[in-house]
Amino acid sequence: MTDFTMTTDADGISVITWDCADKSMNVLNWDALRTLDGFIDNVIADEAVKGAIITSGKKDFAAGMDLNVLADLRNASGDNPAQGMFDGVMQMHHILRKIERAGVDAKTNKGGKPIVSVLPGTALGIGLEIPLATHRIFAANNPKAKIGLPEIMVGIFPGAGGTTRLVRKLGAMAASPYLLEGKTLAPAKAKGAGIIDVVSDDPMSEAREFILNAKDADIVKPWDQKGYKMPGGTPYTPSGFMTFVGASAMVNGKTKGAFPAAKALLSAVYEGALVPFDTALKIEARWFTNIMMNPSSSAMIRSLFINKGALEKGAVRPAGIPDQSVKKVGVLGAGMMGAGIALVSAQAGIDVVLIDQSQENADRGKAYSASYMDKGIKRGKATEEKKQALLDRITATTDYAALADADLIIEAVFEDPKIKADVTAAVEAVIPKDCIFASNTSTLPITELAKASTRADQFIGIHFFSPVEKMFLVEIIRGQETGDRAIAKALDYVRQIRKTPIVVNDARFFYANRCIIPYINEGIRMVAEGVSPALIDNAARMLGFPVGPLQLVDETSIDLGAKIARATKAAMGNAYPDGAVDEVIFWMEDQGRMGRKAKAGFFAYDEAGKRQGYWDGLADQYPRAAEQPSLVDVQHRLMFVQALEAVRALEEGVLMDIREGDVGAILGWGFAPATGGPLSWLDILGSAYAAERCDQLVANYGERFTCPDLLRDMAAKGQSFYGRFGADKKAA
Repeated sequence: MTDFTMTTDADGISVITWDCADKSMNVLNWDALRTLDGFIDNVIADEAVKGAIITSGKKDFAAGMDLNVLADLRNASGDNPAQGMFDGVMQMHHILRKIERAGVDAKTNKGGKPIVSVLPGTALGIGLEIPLATHRIFAANNPKAKIGLPEIMVGIFPGAGGTTRLVRKLGAMAASPYLLEGKTLAPAKAKGAGIIDVVSDDPMSEAREFILNAKDADIVKPWDQKGYKMPGGTPYTPSGFMTFVGASAMVNGKTKGAFPAAKALLSAVYEGALVPFDTALKIEARWFTNIMMNPSSSAMIRSLFINKGALEKGAVRPAGIPDQSVKKVGVLGAGMMGAGIALVSAQAGIDVVLIDQSQENADRGKAYSASYMDKGIKRGKATEEKKQALLDRITATTDYAALADADLIIEAVFEDPKIKADVTAAVEAVIPKDCIFASNTSTLPITELAKASTRADQFIGIHFFSPVEKMFLVEIIRGQETGDRAIAKALDYVRQIRKTPIVVNDARFFYANRCIIPYINEGIRMVAEGVSPALIDNAARMLGFPVGPLQLVDETSIDLGAKIARATKAAMGNAYPDGAVDEVIFWMEDQGRMGRKAKAGFFAYDEAGKRQGYWDGLADQYPRAAEQPSLVDVQHRLMFVQALEAVRALEEGVLMDIREGDVGAILGWGFAPATGGPLSWLDILGSAYAAERCDQLVANYGERFTCPDLLRDMAAKGQSFYGRFGADKKAA
């Protein structure tokens, strides 16, 4: 069965229907594209056909391109993969350009046939690039549909003409949110933005009417008409000059040069705006090929599209366990974390019991959801009815008896083992025997906490990141006695609240904090060495981290860092490696500089809590070294100290799947997204170079950079992480 089929009715209108068998959403592959090309040839050649409608047999139009197709283009081209990629992309341009010109005479701009698109629902990526090549885009009045070009989010940009067409349709400035930020819109807003043409309750009827009444001028795009001028101006017009200067500043200001796709996109737009349309398509294809040949794009696609999607669909879910969807969740502790967990659970349609020691605290936790919905109402994202429905699903109380019919408990009380043990015992006296109990702890070992439970096989860790409603990752921790049903329950719950799960084995700091803490510590260590704080934080941001390590510790609070340091030192004894870091942290604590919450930390703050630059007193205590290290040295220290912890986590069996190591790093703490994650980054460097660089870092900065045995073995064998540990293989 082909993905595209075509029928022609008595009025001479051909309907080309896209309907991928055995898939919930349409995705484009080469066979389907060739079929579409053949149908377009038939439409243009058949005198009995007046025009064509391209639509979908599903509730949505299309999710985009099958990204494996792009990889195949590169891999099938032998010694010249760039040429193969470029030729394949130009073939796509040729087919879409054929739709756009539709038999129009090149000299007179007459004689063509109208080809339109009808979008019943969501249209993303190539699912919008094809419609942009048609003569009118009709969308169903479906407020849940999303229309846009989100390719930038996975490290590429619209390469099938979407970049060139959208810029010529809207102008560079108006197109930038959709190209550079991957912003998607509901149909009505997409029409208002000028991306699509018509929103209708009956788009097929309106499309047919357009075809039957279309004139020559209706099927010639503005950029194919004589005298066309780009909205907002081309680069060397007065208005266009300011647009492109501003765009360059905006892109580099936001990305700090860390994302190759953004720079390539801007180059394609700038250069394409200076030349005729068909030449612009060729320029777009060249820059797209450039990005596809960059290992960054492959790594980002793998981690943020393929692997992330696989984890969300249950790639690591235990086999043979029936559906464990949550009906009622009990959240213990109504502080910031508990309130956030209650909110996202209620948003997913789950009934919530939110418990705290006092009714006042419980009510305050529920009020967090009310405040969140009020903000949504102000932005037009929610309604009073939706707010009330959400609040009706949350019961704020002090009474454990309200948990009698819960099927999942998430404990989010103070990080004290004694308090957690008391709460566990009290709750297990009330909840059903098959109820799963989860702790939201960020550092305390799950196996130890499970000792307070009479059902250790039903005890698990579910670690949320703050703020819960904004962070995409949830870390699920398997204790030594945790059973498969508990794992399945946690995974099914995370799927319900639409977040991405990783499953790790129990160990100190689990996976995420195990890597985050060395990142923060390395930044603090450099302060003590006299490295400029601005160099430290900006080096991280130039790698793509959302914030540098010093800003991060201010945001999370310095006293929390001091508390973790003391607890870690007590647990590790003489093996504790971070005395130099503690000197800075404890001194800051003694100065009362607890971070942003105290309006005093590594940064100075104004009364409103806005950063005012680095605190002058830091340089008095830790004077700047006369000779500062190179940018690359600072970046390598920050990157290797995290990546090596990821390798050790894999080596020790804390990480069970390398996909979780990379996806978790990017979503959990913003690890340099353009690298695809710490293990992907080491693959980009190559294991041999990575091992050699470890030795250099040990010689210059200390034993924390010691090359793990696993990485050393891979270097000797010329292996990569994704070569040695495929999706179907387990960690060694």
